[in-house]
Amino acid sequence: VASRALKISSVLGAFALAIFLDIKLGRDDAQLRARAGQLRDALTDLGPTFVKVGQALSTRPDLLPGVFLEELSLLQDALPTFPDEVAFKTIEAELDRPLNEVYSVITPSPIAAASLGQVYKAKLHDGSEVAVKVQRPAILEGMELDLFLVRIGAQLVDNNLASLNTSLTDLLDNFAERVYQELNYVQEGLNAERFQDLYGDRVDIMVPSIMWESTAMRVITMEWVDGIKLSEQQAITDQGLDILQLVDIGIQCSLRQLLEAGFFHADPHPGNLLATPDGRLAYLDFGMMSETPESARYAIINHVVHLVNRDYEAMARDYYALDFLEESVDVRPIVPALAAFFDDVLEASVSDLNFKTITDGLGAVLYEYPFNVPAYYALILRSLTVLEGLALYTDPNFKVLGKAYPYMAKRLLTDPKPQLRDALEELLFKDGKFRWNRLENLLREGRKNDGFDANKVIGPLVSLALEGDENKLRPLVEAEAVRVVEALVVGGAITNSQEMPAMEGIPEPVRQFLLEQRTSGASSRISDRDLLALRAQVLTVWRLLTSTRGFDPSTLQPLVEVVQRQSTQEFGRHVTQGLITRVVARGVQ
Repeated sequence: VASRALKISSVLGAFALAIFLDIKLGRDDAQLRARAGQLRDALTDLGPTFVKVGQALSTRPDLLPGVFLEELSLLQDALPTFPDEVAFKTIEAELDRPLNEVYSVITPSPIAAASLGQVYKAKLHDGSEVAVKVQRPAILEGMELDLFLVRIGAQLVDNNLASLNTSLTDLLDNFAERVYQELNYVQEGLNAERFQDLYGDRVDIMVPSIMWESTAMRVITMEWVDGIKLSEQQAITDQGLDILQLVDIGIQCSLRQLLEAGFFHADPHPGNLLATPDGRLAYLDFGMMSETPESARYAIINHVVHLVNRDYEAMARDYYALDFLEESVDVRPIVPALAAFFDDVLEASVSDLNFKTITDGLGAVLYEYPFNVPAYYALILRSLTVLEGLALYTDPNFKVLGKAYPYMAKRLLTDPKPQLRDALEELLFKDGKFRWNRLENLLREGRKNDGFDANKVIGPLVSLALEGDENKLRPLVEAEAVRVVEALVVGGAITNSQEMPAMEGIPEPVRQFLLEQRTSGASSRISDRDLLALRAQVLTVWRLLTSTRGFDPSTLQPLVEVVQRQSTQEFGRHVTQGLITRVVARGVQ
């Protein structure tokens, strides 16, 4: 214990002394890049526990400046293999059987190695090809000692550095919990099966099966996956596969992981993602998983809505729901920093933003203010940044948010949950007006998502507009309904006097009056131009909805049913009265 403590304290102490002298001599900014590289080398020298600590820190913009995050993200699990005899004895001890009873064939040496274990290729007696991962000997004991010693140091820092926004002890405890789960290969197998249950319905996703009769705490046997690492992009291209399509599959699956079930793969580096010969994306290594709390899933979607609306005050308040800030923290000073950053990068639409640009910019804000980024959120950033980085290597113009926004649009339009209904309201209504252009954009984007179902759009929209005894939107919806009916009927007459089906059922004197509008010069008035523009927008939205694959007209039935309810009869009367008032006003004009 003493010798290990001495090595850790000497290596990290030398780094801390260098930082202290840089600050004292006023050269800290100039030396930042060099010190970041020095920290990376120091952690590598200290072994697998510290490599994993550094990898965890690389996702914490609230703790370290961007230069350090970049350097720590380069940390690799590259460690020498351990003797094959030790690995094979571990298999026999864990499975309580001779090696030749478990596998008919096994490679004499590992085909891959990482910080926690190494992998062999083998065959079961039924001929199935499998991958066998064996844990490194004494890794648990070594990590326990390292984590114990580091925790003592973390407590000292927490007790003596009041300016730190995040508790290093809590951060280390969370990290240690994940590492211990990663060391339990039975838990990894259960994670793989849960992942398959949640996301295996996608035909373009592949999850290897677990061979439970050959799996124990320190040995896991799973289906062999033939594939190419996503980092080997030339080999993927040579196989006739599209790397960008594979990355898009990963993004869509990640969005489902993060924002639907909440259970997500927390270590999707290129070595854990394979392109199969049939074009599927295979996920490997389910040791490090995490979960997004349900409240945070909705908060993330709300955050995107507030970003689209450039509502920086609401964005700042989102950090309460995301557990970035304590409720006692005043977010008003944060608002100008958000506005300064996003007003600069939001010259184009949100879907044109580079994800890394956002994370780097937000990282600067997080570092300056009292944020405490939850572990799950840091892992989300890491997951999406890895995927975008793979795509940018092939296409410098690739935008992960451009691929993610159709999913967000689909959820907003089709998910009936109250939390998302509120977000949809914020997006579609502003200053007492309904924004048809926003609805049109949502439909255009949502249609791009493979899981978009146009038949599920009507329900949430009807619920948003009409349901609830104290629906605060009811007056706005009534006024908008009057405008829409007027635009469709009167606008139809102005546009084309022969378009008689739109006039069916209207009394002859009123019909004649409407037809005369076209030749009376009334269309030159601003109000009529607005009317025609509204009619065009409404018809565009209708065409987008009805032309979407799978649309079924019978899904309009919920609208009819809601209108027929006693609670909405008054709504109908108000719309009718409003329409009559406007038609009469036109007659007077």
